[in-house]
Amino acid sequence: MEECIIKSPLGYTKIIGDAEGISSVIVLNSEEKVTDIIPAELEDSVIQLNEYFEGYRTKFDLKLNPQGSDFQKQIWKLLEQIPYGKTVSYLDLSKQLGDVKAIRAVANANGKNPLWIIVPCHRVIGSNGSLTGYAGGLHRKQWLLEHESPYKQQSLF
Repeated sequence: MEECIIKSPLGYTKIIGDAEGISSVIVLNSEEKVTDIIPAELEDSVIQLNEYFEGYRTKFDLKLNPQGSDFQKQIWKLLEQIPYGKTVSYLDLSKQLGDVKAIRAVANANGKNPLWIIVPCHRVIGSNGSLTGYAGGLHRKQWLLEHESPYKQQSLF
């Protein structure tokens, strides 16, 4: 496994992966040394994350290899389908699964997403529109949603 640390507007970010794909992207709550030489297997992810933060990328095109249970991977695939600038609720995801009673399991799988931003778990909110739980911190979730806001995008022109 290769790894690197980059600096993003939301903090230092660790990316882990290999030829099989990116397995982890996590935001760190501490200051870290930025990697001087990015491993070849991680270059595309660094480029695409930087493009996202600069406002040029709305969809990622990376080979992913997250580790988790089959259920978690199923939820993470659903998360990948949430369009840039849109949100869904945990209940919406449960309905997509075909089991509205699975809402807690869906929320738990969402919280275990190892691919910060790339698998957009930040786009999942409470049924009442509240910014509920986010492993990276609610301040980061709010920043990401505002970053993706169609109003912000319109104001660029």
